[in-house]
Amino acid sequence: MEPTETEPTEREGDDLLSELLKPLRLTGVFDSRWHVSAPWAIEGDAEQSCAVLHFITEGGCWITAEGQTPLELREGDLAVFPTGTAHRLSDRPERRGVALGTVLPERAPGTSGEIRIEGDGPESRLLCAGLHYDASVATHLYTALPWALVLDHSQVDREPLLRDTLRLLAATDRPVGPGDRLITLRAFEMALVLALRPLLRELARNPSALPVLRHPGISRAMVIIATRFAEPWTIESLAREVGMSRSAFTAAFRELVGEAPARHLTGRRMQEAARLLGETSLPQSAVPERVGYQSSVGFHLAFRKWYGMTPGEYRSKSPSAA
Repeated sequence: MEPTETEPTEREGDDLLSELLKPLRLTGVFDSRWHVSAPWAIEGDAEQSCAVLHFITEGGCWITAEGQTPLELREGDLAVFPTGTAHRLSDRPERRGVALGTVLPERAPGTSGEIRIEGDGPESRLLCAGLHYDASVATHLYTALPWALVLDHSQVDREPLLRDTLRLLAATDRPVGPGDRLITLRAFEMALVLALRPLLRELARNPSALPVLRHPGISRAMVIIATRFAEPWTIESLAREVGMSRSAFTAAFRELVGEAPARHLTGRRMQEAARLLGETSLPQSAVPERVGYQSSVGFHLAFRKWYGMTPGEYRSKSPSAA
């Protein structure tokens, strides 16, 4: 049966989710283990370029944020805050608490911490982590994700690799040794991607959460831009490729993605150009064609407008050039 106009194929949905997750790469992780007994409440600030993860290993807690419905978490549940929205964790949703910085003043990436709050009430244990990511490669679709995403314990159990990774990371006696910092970083990176995969598939079935995932033309266009940016696309040819008129395509793209298709395409090309300049030894003269520019002058002007420096200056400032 042919897919309807409002329902993309499962393959297209998976392709878009894959492209959303592919560039997500952590640059550092701070993790902590919480041993808390009621009454307790801890206020966390907003985190820039940082996803936050909470895994409940024992007991439970409430998560609240300004203007949002409180979320109750129980043992085995996992909450992910893709863009680090400020929130409070507590034994009761109405309880006010202390700032996170007062109980964990130092939270440098690559280190671990511990919180202990002794009370007379029920005890809870949590694994919490701040997952710093490279904001320059985070897609618009990623930054548009809901403030919090939750997998309950049954959903976590259906993802055995995620479940076992979280349990290992939460263990007080997790292995340490040479390369531990890098191993921990990559383990949390894997946990984040493994958690987002079922969460995003669930969102794809809920048009009100991420409508772009349910629009066949726009979701297909986003996959094209993500994977075939080196081709000589125009707005007209993109619209034609996904079976829409130019005006309808532009209007729908702006509404669902939050920016014009031309800017989204330029952003993807500039993202790849920056990667090639900063992480590879590809000659600078070969970069324009690799990212969809037939003119080196046009590429140079676009790159300078986007990043505020020339491609040569960008390469000289990259860590690999040091």
